Amino acid sequence: MFQRLKIPKLIRWIFSTGIIFLLLMIALRLCLFFFFDKQGNHFTDIFPALFLGLRYDLKMISILLMFMLIFGSIPYIHPFNSSRGKGIWLIIIGLASFIFIFFYSVDFAHYSYLSQRLNASVLNYLADTSISMNMVWQTYPVIKIIILLIVGTWFIRFLVVTSYLKIKKNPYLTTKRNTLISYVASFLLFAFFIFGRIGQFNLRWSDAFELGSDYKANLALNPFQTFFSSLKFRHSGYDQTKVLNSIPVLNPYFGFTATDTSMLFERDISPKKNSSVNKPNVIVVICESFSAYKSSMFGNPLNTTPFFNEMSRNGIFFERCFTPTYGTARGVWAIVTGIPDVEEIASTTSSRNPKAVDQHSIINDFEGYNKLYFLGGSASWANIRGLLDNNIRGLRLYEQDSYNAPKIDVWGISDKNLFLEANMVLKKQTAPFFAVIQTADNHRPYTIPEEDRQAFHKITVPQDSLTKFGFESNDEMNAFRYTDFGYRTFIEAAQKEKYFNNTIFLFVGDHGIPGNAGDMFPKSWTDQRLTAEHVPLLIYAPGILQSRRISSLCSQLDVLPTLAGLCNISYRNTTFGRDILDSTYGDAKALSFIFDPDQQYVGLVKGDFLFRKQLKTGKEEIVSVKNNQPVDGSAENDATKKEMKSITESIFETAKYLLFHNKKKK
Repeated sequence: MFQRLKIPKLIRWIFSTGIIFLLLMIALRLCLFFFFDKQGNHFTDIFPALFLGLRYDLKMISILLMFMLIFGSIPYIHPFNSSRGKGIWLIIIGLASFIFIFFYSVDFAHYSYLSQRLNASVLNYLADTSISMNMVWQTYPVIKIIILLIVGTWFIRFLVVTSYLKIKKNPYLTTKRNTLISYVASFLLFAFFIFGRIGQFNLRWSDAFELGSDYKANLALNPFQTFFSSLKFRHSGYDQTKVLNSIPVLNPYFGFTATDTSMLFERDISPKKNSSVNKPNVIVVICESFSAYKSSMFGNPLNTTPFFNEMSRNGIFFERCFTPTYGTARGVWAIVTGIPDVEEIASTTSSRNPKAVDQHSIINDFEGYNKLYFLGGSASWANIRGLLDNNIRGLRLYEQDSYNAPKIDVWGISDKNLFLEANMVLKKQTAPFFAVIQTADNHRPYTIPEEDRQAFHKITVPQDSLTKFGFESNDEMNAFRYTDFGYRTFIEAAQKEKYFNNTIFLFVGDHGIPGNAGDMFPKSWTDQRLTAEHVPLLIYAPGILQSRRISSLCSQLDVLPTLAGLCNISYRNTTFGRDILDSTYGDAKALSFIFDPDQQYVGLVKGDFLFRKQLKTGKEEIVSVKNNQPVDGSAENDATKKEMKSITESIFETAKYLLFHNKKKK
């Protein structure tokens, strides 16, 4: 066809190259759909996502084709009129082929890991290169991936070079008029595809979230679009005027005493009267990837956490606890400081920011307590060491080299051994203690130690059942079950020690896992990714506390104030956490703030609704978290949306301020 139209060879080769890359991108998008969790979507449900994905692919491909058009037209490096140009362009095509395969390889691994397309947060792992490389080596078939990169690069380059050679052999049938028309038409066509639509604004990555679910948005996007778009979104700092305007909005919910002159968010909390509790020990267990919908406490038929479920019946169990954001480092930050980690650069965290490392923590108000922190690996990860050592007075930090147990993988010793090693230290304490145990096994590479293979029995579940009930593989499901084995081992060991009867245990997930919650929760929990932040929160203290199940909303931010209240101590609260067992804490004031740095939205769960706002586009939505009914535009719902928007924006702006204005007193 191109010959009959007398199209120049360069233009024919450019279009041929574009078609090759487009077909590959379409095929890879279909692979993403067919080989990963479909989250309840059928093929007919995803046609809008596939069409939008085609537009994104054309956008990215057209950037390459525009580059080829502009620079290929230069006589000195023209691929058909200059032997030097031919060599240069074959190198460029080889490089483009490698970048293409590399991006998609990392993208598929990233999606398998986080159920998100590749974005700038992947650069986060470069901050801990050694640990990240070890995890990649132990989790993924690195040698096969390298072979794939080599073979894939060769294959794409082979297709493009074959096309080049075929076009080069054909007669050069063209005229100056046809050449000019072809170049202008190609330029305009590529420019249109790059812009992406007819209208004032170009096609953006955030348009994918108009599809109504995060799964469809991720399916529509490609790794080039998501990576480079998120890389550019690097706003930081806070707006002081907005912070001042937030104070009266937040006061009814948090009891701030801040004014437009002080901007201090301090509240001095006195002990509860007539409490029979006398300096109980505290153990906080931060549970890696403890996603609520995957657990037994919420009726998952795979019954992955029967022991924890039994503990929940004998403790105070909060069934609607949300983490402020996704990621372990951000979760630890929220628990220790009481501030949501709203660092907007997706590739980093506040724990890595030297300007934010000085933070007040309520842990310091546990006067007379020994402070201990246990983790199976290294505290150098994500600069957690700086956050802990710099801000918790007298802290004794135990890491992988502190234990007798051997390392089993990149995350250090096994969780079971971490619990047993911690128990050995805790039983020797002669003063009340505040201890934190941070687990890691429920994480790739999902290692089950050989020493536990007899006591812990792995099971195999059909793939359709795994997918239906929220798991990607039997390895993931068994790792989740192994966490329950670790909790049981720990509690059974602790029950034999003197400290047990005067100890308050608090278990909370560091974050959830995005995925398909199926029929276990309303559809919004899957479509709007609430599964990524919904975690169990359990306060377990047999003999001290009466058991109950609480449906009020709460957050990781509430952990330390609640424990301080239970221990009947005075404390200075300077951030967002609240004592969720205080009688003044009612459902009307209960809320959970959520920030997603990868998807770039802020949100709030309050009552029966989730409100969220896209930061880049300003798009707002409100959905039900109680049922699958759409939220109509009634006056009452509009008022609720307006209120939730105001609270969300106020928390977000105030949190940005507090990251740099929550310094501990010397």
